[in-house]
Order: sequence, then C-alpha cells, then structure tokens
Amino acid sequence: MQRNKTSTKIIKTALAVFYTFAFIQLSFAANLDYKLDAKQIAKDTYVFEGVNDDFSKSNGCNIINTGFIVTNEGVVVINTGVSKLYGEQQRQAIAKVTNKKIKLVLNLNLHPDYFLGNQAYADVPIAALPASIQGMKEEGASYTDNLYRICGDWMTATESKPATQVIQPGPMNISDANHQLELIQFNGHTAADLVLWDKTTGVVFVGGLVFADRVPTTPHANISEWFKSLETVSKWNTSKQIKALVPSHGPYNKGLEGIEQTKEYLTWLDQSFKNAALQGMDISEVLRLPIPYKFRGFAALKPEYLRNVTHLYPSYEKEIFKK
Repeated sequence: MQRNKTSTKIIKTALAVFYTFAFIQLSFAANLDYKLDAKQIAKDTYVFEGVNDDFSKSNGCNIINTGFIVTNEGVVVINTGVSKLYGEQQRQAIAKVTNKKIKLVLNLNLHPDYFLGNQAYADVPIAALPASIQGMKEEGASYTDNLYRICGDWMTATESKPATQVIQPGPMNISDANHQLELIQFNGHTAADLVLWDKTTGVVFVGGLVFADRVPTTPHANISEWFKSLETVSKWNTSKQIKALVPSHGPYNKGLEGIEQTKEYLTWLDQSFKNAALQGMDISEVLRLPIPYKFRGFAALKPEYLRNVTHLYPSYEKEIFKK
C-alpha cells in the first residue's frame, strides 16, 4: 500500500513538472513578437526590414527584408519570412496599413526565409518561378528541420508550404496607373532569381542578387551567372532607371550601394578561390586566408565565409583536376 502511494505521488509530481514546463513554453511562444514595422519607401510601397545578421534564436531568425505594394486591385506581398509566425504577423502588419485584400504573394527564390511564412496566406495565390517551386519541394523539409534547431520556438507549427502557382516573367496583369509592375527572371544566386520592378515608382525588389553590408549567401550559387545578373542590375542603376533597390539582406536603404558591394565581394571570392586551387590549397587552408579589410565590417562574415568556402571551393578544385 505504501509503495502504491509513493508511486502515485511520484507520478503526480512528474505530471505537475511536465505541465508547468509546457505552460512556460506555451507562454513564451505566445509572447514572441517580430515587431514588424512597415517602412514606406515609395508611393504605396513598404518594407519590413530584417536584422542584418546570421540566423539565431535571439533575432527570431528574422534576417530577410520582405515587403508589399498596395495596388488598386489589392496587395502584392514580396516574400513571407522565415516562419508561420512571421507570416501571420506580417499579414497583421499589412492590415494596419491598408484594408485592401491580399491579391498575390511572390516568393522570389527557394530559400527558406522567402517562403516559410506561406502558411499565413493559405487563402491567397502564392507564386514563384518553376525552378524555385521545385527547390522548395525538394528542400523544404530539411530547411524546417534546420531552422527548428536554430530558431527554437519562433518556428512553432511552421511547415514547408511551397508556392503553388507558376509565375511567368513579364509585365504583371494589374490595372493600376500608379504601379506598372514587371517580373524579371535572373539566375546566379540561385537557379531562378525573380526580381520585381515597379517601373512607375522606380522601386526594385531584387531578392538575393544583392546584399547590403553583408556577406552573400551561396548554397545554390553560380558565380559566373551571378556576375551577369549583377551587370544588368548595375546598368539599370547607372542609367537612372531605378530610384530604390531593396536587397534580400542588409539595410533596405543601402540597396543601390549593395550592388557594387556584392560584385566586389564575389569578384574577390572568385579570384581568391581560383588562386587557392592553383596552389593546391585544401579547404582548411582556404578558411585561413586573410579577408580584405573592406569586407571585414560586413555582417555575418565568419559564418557566411565558412559556408562560402564549403559550398563553392570544391568546384574550383575540380576545375583544376580537369586540367
């Protein structure tokens, strides 16, 4: 009898601890707030600026710049952020600016912080380029697994929901004299980089082609193709065709500067890797190479350079072996 009482007491204590812990976790999750602030950058055009850093629990893994444009026909949302919670809070923040319905969501490429907030827009058409949709389907599960590990409770209930509508490059079918929207397809940062250009306001949402004050991410990069894409974007800038350029990461108001920053960093990276491969260096040696002073102030330098090397350097070694 005494043994049964003791066992019952232990079970009750264990359950109390479990439910207390669960309550604390739920309370913490309920209080998570990205504090999204819609910054107006042009007529009817807004940006939610992410933290210029690497993914971490302390910043909620909110490191991307997303945005939206309010047209006569409804709101066009550009990227939905890193989690279900981000997408929900993004949609709430948009509703504080306009009472117009969401017309369309665009995911500019396959990377997780471009589309893991899609769950919040289940009732809205969500569009992307075909290669991006395929990439989301193939890599979505691994993205969420990795980000749950890094971001913790910020990712609660987040599931990969790839875009369902294939978008075609060209003028968008939106009847609004204030917003002549055009979609342009590039590649280099990924195999399919979608860019949104509002030719009326001069604002370009350039996605991952441009990084400002930050080291570019390269998991799906083709450097030579990326250079070609950046040359085109540079020409838009030098010919004064654009007034503002929103980079995927970094200060939204430094996007035009980010064009040259990204070109310069990729040029150095490409030449550095070519020279290292010619000298027969292995990855550990490349990781110890000095980084030019002008890049040392870039955000996420240490983790991103490590990833740059591991993503890209093996292909430079293979090129040497072919010769």
